[in-house]
Amino acid sequence: MVRLPLTPAEVDRGQRLGALLRRARGERPVLDTALAARISPETLRKIESGRVPTPAFATIAAIAGVLGLSLDAVWAEISRPDGETGPAGSVPGAGERLAS
Repeated sequence: MVRLPLTPAEVDRGQRLGALLRRARGERPVLDTALAARISPETLRKIESGRVPTPAFATIAAIAGVLGLSLDAVWAEISRPDGETGPAGSVPGAGERLAS
């Protein structure tokens, strides 16, 4: 299977996702968060650093669930136009339950 190169918009979205997850994780160790989400710590590091800008939906959902983020809030944050951000340091949807 040939994978097409990512567009600049996809790369930017991946970087926004990584930044959001890092903010939401706060001081919580990568290892604890990754194990709770049932992914490897290296996978979480790669997502947070933007090296994996298009992780699988199930992976995002698992991490968001562990961090208490709403998937709607995650999507709203990563889909913002370039340069547009939410309130400084805010984590949208933090503490909201994921719909099951």
